[in-house]
Amino acid sequence: MKTTIIGVLIATSLISMFLIVERSIALRREAVIPGRLIEAQSVCQTQEDLLALRTTSNQLPSPYGRLLSCAIDHLHLPREENIELIQTRARAEVSKLERGIVVLEIVTGVAPLLGLVGTIFGLITLFQGMGVEASNEQYALFSEGISIALKATLLGLVVAIPSLVGWSYFNRKVETLSIEMENLCDEFLRSQYRRSA
Repeated sequence: MKTTIIGVLIATSLISMFLIVERSIALRREAVIPGRLIEAQSVCQTQEDLLALRTTSNQLPSPYGRLLSCAIDHLHLPREENIELIQTRARAEVSKLERGIVVLEIVTGVAPLLGLVGTIFGLITLFQGMGVEASNEQYALFSEGISIALKATLLGLVVAIPSLVGWSYFNRKVETLSIEMENLCDEFLRSQYRRSA
């Protein structure tokens, strides 16, 4: 039983660390909102610039690039319809950015509970070792019970704390990037529809 609990805690730790590293790479600002794309957008004045911007957004596959492509592809529509299409696309892109973050939330909640199960198992072992007559074997069982309880508690917290930090950080990061993409899209649409009016 003790190896099962420790094994599950180690597995959740590895999953958590993998997700933290993977999300750190995937949620880099340059991966979500490439600087070259923002530069190309800032100089977009003519139809040729618009075609160049579309080409750049295709060459730099990113969440913002896909939103910008959606906006460019639907410039022939009224502004309100284009905004609705972009919002629909943005929800899909944000959902992709949030991928894996819920697992960190689950690990944050489950790891301390698994540690608690290990603690209870250790205490059961501890009390089984207590008897009227103390022997070296009972002292060894007593020590093993305390050891299991402390290790399980510590491991549960060691897994939960980084997961909680990662979950909080990545939630905030996705929110910040989403707001920035929304602002950039709004800026792009205003400039394009103002020019065509």
